[in-house]
Amino acid sequence: MSALDSVLIQCPYCWETLEISVDPSVREQEYVEDCQVCCQPILLKVIVGDDLTPTVEAQAENG
Repeated sequence: MSALDSVLIQCPYCWETLEISVDPSVREQEYVEDCQVCCQPILLKVIVGDDLTPTVEAQAENG
């Protein structure tokens, strides 16, 4: 079992910077997580590179 990586994203609704946890053992992920500040649903697309560095795209769930 691998440890989770912390990644900073920006909420597409309220523009706050948020820290999320990403599982680097899963190469491609797509899921919805609510903003910790404004509670709006954020669609997160995560790709973990060969160097195990996650790239996260955050967008409005309906956008």
